[in-house]
Amino acid sequence: MPPVPTTRPRALLLENIHPDAEEILREAGYDVRTHPGALVGADLAAALEGVELLGIRSQSRVSADVVESAGESLLAVGAFCIGTNQVDLEACAREGVAVFNAPFSNTRSVVELAIAEIISLTRQLTPRSHALHEGTWVKSSVGAHEVRGRRLGIVGYGNIGSQLSVLAEALGMSVAFFDTAEKLALGNAVRMSTLEEVLGWADVVTLHVDGRAGNSGLFGAEQMAAMKPGAHFLNLSRGFLVDHEALHDALVSGHLAGAAIDVFPDEPARSGDPFTSRLRGLPNVILTPHIGGSTEEAQVDIGRFAASKLRSFVLRGSTSLSVNLPAVSPGHTAGTRLSLVHDNVPGVLAAVGAVLARHEVNVTGQYLATQGELGYVLIDIDLAVDEETLAELRAMEHTVRLRVLPAR
Repeated sequence: MPPVPTTRPRALLLENIHPDAEEILREAGYDVRTHPGALVGADLAAALEGVELLGIRSQSRVSADVVESAGESLLAVGAFCIGTNQVDLEACAREGVAVFNAPFSNTRSVVELAIAEIISLTRQLTPRSHALHEGTWVKSSVGAHEVRGRRLGIVGYGNIGSQLSVLAEALGMSVAFFDTAEKLALGNAVRMSTLEEVLGWADVVTLHVDGRAGNSGLFGAEQMAAMKPGAHFLNLSRGFLVDHEALHDALVSGHLAGAAIDVFPDEPARSGDPFTSRLRGLPNVILTPHIGGSTEEAQVDIGRFAASKLRSFVLRGSTSLSVNLPAVSPGHTAGTRLSLVHDNVPGVLAAVGAVLARHEVNVTGQYLATQGELGYVLIDIDLAVDEETLAELRAMEHTVRLRVLPAR
C-alpha cells in the first residue's frame, strides 16, 4: 500500500471500520484511506508512512517496532473495539502517541449475544437444530431447562458483566459474580469473594474480564473441574483466557454440558480465512467468529465514538478517555495551543515557563495532568510561536513530544 500524495494530513483505517468514522475524520481535514483486512509487522509499518491517525479493530498488531518505525508522523491510534491488548500501550506512551478505544459502544450487543447463547445452550438448541439438518427428528425434554431459576456466575463485573447481570435477573436467573476490583452489585446480584465460590455455585459461567497480560490462561482444567457437573460455559471476552484443550476434554467427558465461544487464542486475520479449533464438531457447542460486538448498531456507535476521540485529540489536544496518556479535557481556544507530553518529574513546567518568558510568549491558559511516568500539558498562547522557541522546547531534557495546534 504505497502512500498517496496529498497536501492534507492522512489517516488509515483498517479492518472495515464503519464509514461514519471516515466522514468524521474527513470533516476534521484528513485524507482517509481504508484497508479491509488487518495489517501487522512490516506490512503495517510500511502502510503507516506519513500517517497521523491509525484506526484498527482486534486483529491488527501495533507493536513497539511499528510505533518506533512510524516516527514523529503517527499522533494517535484508535482501537475501534473494547480491547487494546493488540496495541503496545507503553511503546505508544514513550513516543507520545495517544491511544483511544470504545469501551462502552458495543456493550449491549455483547450482552444480547450472551443472553441468546445462555438460552440456546440451556434449551439444547444447537444439537436439536443439527439433528434436523441431518434429517433426524429428536423431540425430547431431557437435559433442556428454562433459564428462569437457573444460576448465572459472571467472572468480571465491568460494563458488560454488570449489564448482563441486570438482563439475566429480568429473565428470572439468580446472579453472582466475582471481580478482583470492588464493584457495586446491581439489582439482587451477589458478589462472591473467590472465583472458586462462583464456579461451584453456578449453572452457567460466563467470562467478561479485560485483556491484561496477567489474565492469560485464567481458565484452565482446574477451573473447569471446579464447575458444577452439567454446567455451561461462555467466553465472549478474550481468546487467550481459556485453555481450549482443557475445555474440549471437559465437554467430551460430559463434565460440562455445553459451551459458547466467541473468541479464540488464534483467530484468522480476515473474513473467509480457514478456521481450526479443537471445539469444532462437538455437540451443544456454539462457535461464533468474534461477533459479540458485530451488530450494525454497535459498529455505528464505535465508529463515531472512537473517531470523535481522535478528532478531539488532533484538533484540541483532548486526551479524555485515552488509555495510555494522562487525561486532559480542555476547552476551546482562540489562540495557539501547545501540546507537550513530558516525563513526570519536578521542574518541567517551570522550565517550559522560563523558555516562553524568555521569548516573550504570553500564556493565556493551561491544562495539566500526570499519570505514572508521564505528564501531559496543554498551553494556550495568544500569538503564534516562532520556530526558535519550539526548537528550544523540543530540546528540553524531559520533552517526549511537542505539538502545535493552530487556533480553530
